[in-house]
Amino acid sequence: MIYPVIWHNNSVTLIDQTRLPNEYAVVEIHRSEDMARAIKTMIVRGAPAIGVAAAYGMYLGAREIETTDKQLFWEGLEKVAQLLRSTRPTAVNLFWAISRMMKTAYETPGTVAEIQQNLLQTAQAINAEDLQTCQAIGDHGLAVLPTTPEKLTILTHCNAGALATAGYGTALGVVRSAWREGRLERVFADETRPRLQGAKLTAWECVQENIPVTVITDNMAAHCMKQGLIHAVVVGADRIAANGDTANKIGTYSVAIAAKAHDIPFYVAAPLSTIDFDLADGSQIPIEERNPEEVYQVGDTMLTPLGVEFYNPAFDVTPAELITAIITEQGAFAPDDLVKLQLQLVT
Repeated sequence: MIYPVIWHNNSVTLIDQTRLPNEYAVVEIHRSEDMARAIKTMIVRGAPAIGVAAAYGMYLGAREIETTDKQLFWEGLEKVAQLLRSTRPTAVNLFWAISRMMKTAYETPGTVAEIQQNLLQTAQAINAEDLQTCQAIGDHGLAVLPTTPEKLTILTHCNAGALATAGYGTALGVVRSAWREGRLERVFADETRPRLQGAKLTAWECVQENIPVTVITDNMAAHCMKQGLIHAVVVGADRIAANGDTANKIGTYSVAIAAKAHDIPFYVAAPLSTIDFDLADGSQIPIEERNPEEVYQVGDTMLTPLGVEFYNPAFDVTPAELITAIITEQGAFAPDDLVKLQLQLVT
């Protein structure tokens, strides 16, 4: 199994995803500032993995605060939280994990040292829970996939695999469960411009586990659907609004439109922590814009002439009406049922 975030020897070990697939390398993180930088530069990426990394980042920051005064400690921890919140605006798991860590800090009785210890335990719990969540998502996803043909070809966009979570994956968790049960024929992986997470990361994960995978460029998805090569689409999510509108890697919306046109089920696989019930719909989801260099340059090679302008949104929002079901650790739900799910969670 691939584990992108590991607590080991009093520090955090991250798989450096910017170097895959050509080089497998890890980065040791000892300070909260280094964790913030790793999240911002996408050494660690994927909404659930960012949440796990941020939780550990909060603990690293907590142990850097040299005071026994609880009020001063809380003030210092809030500064760490602000630093981590500023790294990636769209992935709600980041904010969810930070909020949970802050809640632990405020509710732990005793000394600063005891609070620090509880923060580490909370971060480790977030890590372990996410792994269990992904395995549950995979099995719930398997239960709702089309029953024919016997072996399915699944298209996915970007990387929502083990690398994007604590392990196993959300969208690729469904793929892994289907492969385990003999229900999967092949994965089609969109390359996912401009950072190519599908071509680099999803394909790499599949190769590691001998899952048959075919990489296609993003503009081939509709053609493959028309040719009957795709039986279902499964993608991850960075934030889901209360009505089911879903933000995921740029290009997901186009895939959803194509799937709807070809009557192919389109599933979103994500933990409940990705649902932001405070947002009524997808128009309220902040969309991160990244460095235009990602668009006009690959390595040292310029792709465009001088003088052109660029627009580089990292995410788009897929309307709920294009989504067949949202697969969570508690089961698969129609987007319209998320409000009912919220009431169950509250009660």
